Amino acid sequence: METNNKQNILIMWALWQFYEMPVFLFSVWKSYILFSLNYFSLVNLLKSLFSPWRHYRWNYPKLINMGEFFNTLISNTFSRIIGFFMRIILIIAGILFQIFVIFAGAVILLAFVLLPVAVIAGIFFIFYV
Repeated sequence: METNNKQNILIMWALWQFYEMPVFLFSVWKSYILFSLNYFSLVNLLKSLFSPWRHYRWNYPKLINMGEFFNTLISNTFSRIIGFFMRIILIIAGILFQIFVIFAGAVILLAFVLLPVAVIAGIFFIFYV
């Protein structure tokens, strides 16, 4: 912001306190929200919810062997079940972190905007109560 020497410092502070900094804090808050979405990759976890865990899968036998076939079927199914539960845990953790980021950002933004009111109220209560 380009400042003019004739501009009142109180106006400059009010402009910074109630316009420039809240816009900056909102952009930081938005960056944290986008970071948490990318860090937990919730969209990719939902797309691959039923995929095998870490792509562990076994090939079915070429010859007809019922024991090997059911062994492979059970192993692949178990790998998908593990993948499902691990992805559900990560999705829940990501959603909880997202809720925390949204709540913390709102509290910080609101606290910063209301900080001057709190300071004036504190001075009032110190001297007049």
